[in-house]
Amino acid sequence: MSEEILMNITPMESRVALVENGVLQEIYVERARSRGIVGNIYKGKVVRVLPGMQAAFVDIGLDRAAFIHASEIVSRCQDKIGDEPHERPIYELVYEGQSLVVQVTKDPLGSKGARLTTHISIPARYLVHMPKNNHLGISLRIEDTEERERLRQLVESCLSADENQSRSGGFILRTAAEGIGADEVRADVLFLHRLWETIEENIRTSKAPANVYEDLPLHLRTVRDLVNPNIEKIRVDSRETFEKVSRFVGKLVPEIDGRVEYYPGERPIFDLFGVEDEINKALSRKVQLKSGGYLIIDQTEAMTTIDVNTGAFVGHRNLEETIFKTNLEAAVAIARQLRLRNLGGIIIIDFIDMDDGEHQRQVQRAFEKAMEQDHAKTNFTGVSELGLVEMTRKRTRESLENVLCEHCPTCEGRGTLKTAETVCYEIFREILRAVRAYDGDSYTVLASEAVIDRLLDEESSNVADLEEFISKPIRFQVEPIYSQEQFDVVLV
Repeated sequence: MSEEILMNITPMESRVALVENGVLQEIYVERARSRGIVGNIYKGKVVRVLPGMQAAFVDIGLDRAAFIHASEIVSRCQDKIGDEPHERPIYELVYEGQSLVVQVTKDPLGSKGARLTTHISIPARYLVHMPKNNHLGISLRIEDTEERERLRQLVESCLSADENQSRSGGFILRTAAEGIGADEVRADVLFLHRLWETIEENIRTSKAPANVYEDLPLHLRTVRDLVNPNIEKIRVDSRETFEKVSRFVGKLVPEIDGRVEYYPGERPIFDLFGVEDEINKALSRKVQLKSGGYLIIDQTEAMTTIDVNTGAFVGHRNLEETIFKTNLEAAVAIARQLRLRNLGGIIIIDFIDMDDGEHQRQVQRAFEKAMEQDHAKTNFTGVSELGLVEMTRKRTRESLENVLCEHCPTCEGRGTLKTAETVCYEIFREILRAVRAYDGDSYTVLASEAVIDRLLDEESSNVADLEEFISKPIRFQVEPIYSQEQFDVVLV
């Protein structure tokens, strides 16, 4: 599998695209005015403790207080992962007015504040440092038993050889650590220990609420988290950012140093590789499949639902085979859409009903295999009694739709508008209310062009009957700035 990373950088916005075999798989957007804060470490102040929810609100200097659950608070008696802090009441762990060092695990989403933890973790290229426990873990994606043991011994020998024995804390070996040697481990350990010492100094000298550590900007985070041996090119369209990325790669990932390229072309880099078109398609409810079938993706605050339809695909043999092939194609397409749109939380997938049990198993296996490339943590609960595939996908940042879009001010997020006919009948009722409440010589209706046209055409006989009933003339005036649902009845 060949992969490329494309970086489109402007002073206002940074965008990074991960392309696999020429197809866009993931898109990351970071705007200068609203940078994500996941990974940032704050010295916060507990402003409210909620015993009934086993949680607390913490002021970290944002507009809304952030939220932390008792299970995310490291108590003084804990020294390793595996202890269960959630069994202790929240009021035994924190109190109002207390200073608390926390890390953001989820950006503020909608009306919800940021989610926090005191299980601090600081990532480098190959290792993640956990200053508050002594656990040594290895990514489950490194499956070879011998390699896991080799890496474990490498880290342990590096830590035992550390001249500064006062340093403590645990480490997790990331997937990118597979195949590395002692020098890389030693460099990461040293870097992370020094970084944590700097953060500790910031904590000591800062007054809550304060930001004591800020994660890397998007273009450098991408190199740290996404670069792997399969990456063939990293193309950057900003000379300044290209130089920063090149220096960062030289220090952190020297083996791909020659693969970073500056793109000076006149045509925008995202246009050249078809990324802009794919982003626009990812904002649509409907996703067309090559066979003629299609997906309908509905994203709500509670969950995301995905419906699979055969559409224009009629197959060549029989209905069961047509359904099976559509579902197989949909399984791969859904896995890509989840990554591309960054959909998280509860996800319900309604594949087309299949009578053949083997077909059901093959579709489920195809979907789970396609999801193996996903960087986010996923969990499948299998097929429900209604034939729905239920799953969860970890949500750490806002979806692509939430980053790029806002609720339509006309429909207010409903996705539908009242018909012109419905609005006309609302106007009739409003005129009758006005007649009973006020005395006027005539009435003027201000509304959109579509509504006024209907009042003067299809509803003209009803308007005449109403004028006769109230014994007063009704005039009409088009307001170009009014939406279809807006209108006013004015007494003259």
